[in-house]
Amino acid sequence: MSEEQLSLFPEMKPPELEAELPLYRPFLPGVKPEEAYLEVKSLAALAGIMAGCSKCGLREGCRQVVFADGNPQARLMFVGEGPGQVEDEQGLPFVGRAGQLLNRILKAASLEREEVYITNVVKCRPPGNRLPNPDEVAACRGCLEAQIRLVKPNIIVCLGLLATRAILDGRATMATIRGKWFTRQGILLMATYHPAALLRREELKRPTWEDFKLIRDRYLEVKRGD
Repeated sequence: MSEEQLSLFPEMKPPELEAELPLYRPFLPGVKPEEAYLEVKSLAALAGIMAGCSKCGLREGCRQVVFADGNPQARLMFVGEGPGQVEDEQGLPFVGRAGQLLNRILKAASLEREEVYITNVVKCRPPGNRLPNPDEVAACRGCLEAQIRLVKPNIIVCLGLLATRAILDGRATMATIRGKWFTRQGILLMATYHPAALLRREELKRPTWEDFKLIRDRYLEVKRGD
């Protein structure tokens, strides 16, 4: 997807999406995770722990844990909501239709999927691809905290309202929070729409592309500072 293609969509104020979602307690490095995750020294070890996780009912209904994909030393980290059917089948996040759209957006922004780190708030597919509930989000909280600690990204992008509320602001709406930079514990954060929302609503493509241009520019600044 090129910038020209995205610019064809009319400019309009992004509507609030799924504002009825439960409120979550945001988390980031600096919030003490569960003791079991404090001792994890590598992403491989963390993935092994998650493969045997049974902290919530999601593991019983999915094929496998979908841990993450991409560069384990990435400067830029994307966090979505949860795996879908294709992700559950392949064991990788963002490989279905929404993932293919994310790949095209990354390419249009001159970003390579292989250089970023991609994961979800929850690592097991919710039944029927529904949104994870607060208990399921809480069950995976320690894992995501550990992933952030081990990857050490400079930038985290929250894809969708659930990830935004779980990580950045428990009362956020996408209309008011997207496209803005926040800093927590030395990490830059931005929220934008989930690619799945763009598949349903084409009018969201333009604001999402504007967000990705900001993300790309800040990411390049970080790389130049290395």
